[in-house]
Amino acid sequence: MTIENLKDLFLHTLKDVLYAERQILKALPKMERKATDPKLKAALSSHKDETEDHVARLEEVFELLDKPARGAKCDAMVGLVEEAESLMAEIDDKETMDAALISLAQAVEHYEIARYGTLVAWAKQLGHTKAAKLLKETLDQEYSADKALSKLAETRLNTEAAA
Repeated sequence: MTIENLKDLFLHTLKDVLYAERQILKALPKMERKATDPKLKAALSSHKDETEDHVARLEEVFELLDKPARGAKCDAMVGLVEEAESLMAEIDDKETMDAALISLAQAVEHYEIARYGTLVAWAKQLGHTKAAKLLKETLDQEYSADKALSKLAETRLNTEAAA
């Protein structure tokens, strides 16, 4: 796909994010299995449910645009998932694993926050009001997930890993 204007870039980025969300859906169960802290396990499980909603919202945005909901390879997410798998394979200590899982999950959250923030702005610029609202809903959930992970890390898990 040749990108010639903001409309093309918006569509390309939607495809990128759809691919990324689908990759996250595959990675979250692996991360949940590696987690030992019950609150972290619950947070990862909850985010898997939210990610399914994110995919559904993206599919709705594609419908609004009268475009097929097809992803395009997201090299950034491929890299983040590969990094997560590699790091999880290197850690044996359960407390260190939990701290690493939060760090890895937040790297994904920060990527998604950047992408969804941009998509909301572009949707508004292009006059896609309903799409902007759907994308903003997901953006808000990503911020919330990031905040919850930070709280979990700062209140307990980082301290336990340092002990």
